[in-house]
Amino acid sequence: MNGRWPRKNDSASIRARQTALGLDEPVTAIDLTPFEKANEMLTGAAVIPVSVVGPIEVELGDYELEEPFGRVTEIGRRSGAVYVPLAHTEGGLSASMYRGARAVAESGGFRTWVLRDRITRASCFVCASTEDAVTLSRFLDAHVAELRRWLAERADPSISSFAKLREVETHVVGSMCHVMWAFTTGDACGPNMMTRNAYALNMGFVMERAPVKPERAILEANMGGDKKPSHRYFERGGHGKTVLVEAVLSDEAIRRVLRTTSDDLLELSLAGTHGAVASGMQSVAFTPASAIAAIFAATGQDLGMVGTSSMAHGTARRVDGGLHVGLRLPGLEVGTVGGGTTFPYAQAWLESIGCAGPGKVYRFAQIVAAATLALEISASAAMATAGSENFFRAHHERGGIR
Repeated sequence: MNGRWPRKNDSASIRARQTALGLDEPVTAIDLTPFEKANEMLTGAAVIPVSVVGPIEVELGDYELEEPFGRVTEIGRRSGAVYVPLAHTEGGLSASMYRGARAVAESGGFRTWVLRDRITRASCFVCASTEDAVTLSRFLDAHVAELRRWLAERADPSISSFAKLREVETHVVGSMCHVMWAFTTGDACGPNMMTRNAYALNMGFVMERAPVKPERAILEANMGGDKKPSHRYFERGGHGKTVLVEAVLSDEAIRRVLRTTSDDLLELSLAGTHGAVASGMQSVAFTPASAIAAIFAATGQDLGMVGTSSMAHGTARRVDGGLHVGLRLPGLEVGTVGGGTTFPYAQAWLESIGCAGPGKVYRFAQIVAAATLALEISASAAMATAGSENFFRAHHERGGIR
């Protein structure tokens, strides 16, 4: 194309881009009108097939945030079956998740909990000296309540009332004062709203009211856990929902449904845990990203957050009559309002699992966790067979030959 690349999302610009690239059906046959505000330089659409797996039998907690500190408080529990949408092209994934869900259903079902809910933006203030950085750190530590009030009382359209400041943590290194602003953001995943509020705190409060004048303010300086897995957030959570899920697999279900034994699964768990430690892996798990990415794609979540949301710590131990298995997802970054959840397909799939709109985000986080453990169980069982033959066959028969 001669001249500048058309950047607008009007119909003429969209068609100009399609023509320049030689694109035609099926890429251009889809009505793009619902997506004109989804991204810049909209040109076409990629269709991903969606499977639905279930029933996943799960006991879920009902939660609310306790004010003013934003503690996640359980107010009840309920049991039910859900059918989980998975948008993917990975052969064997849906069948494997179904097998894990079936083994758990026959053993009593999943149980889930939400422990924590935070989203963090890690700013940094570059000061003239270490002394100034320490002074700034102490000032912020002493004024957390005032920072909360200042943000809550601002009549500024750029500030989100849904992103509430909960904690402020500082880390001084050299002449830099890193500041972790920790927010809750309601039913939205919240990166946009907490970014706006962190900017307001940086420029409107710190740069104007601190006893020392930083030389530079940086909105995000890599301690915030945003789209970058880290040991800090793997161990303590704090960027997303911290969710636990457990199940007790009966020996009979392990033998008949998973076609392996408790002893073989424990041997795999030992080998896999030591392999994770030896590699420095920021997870002790098998394949959580496959389940999480497929659910995210179907329900309009931010796909850039699959890596951090997939940090996971799985456990297995012998109990009477079977195995207790558990999974901890320390930073599951999900939302049921805003972002990609507003698009028709995402709304439809969220509605199908009772997770569309306000008041549903904790339910959604727990369903994601249960589905992830279902896949972990089945994939691990396939790997635990002699020579990992079942794992090989699944990839050979369902993934490698189409």
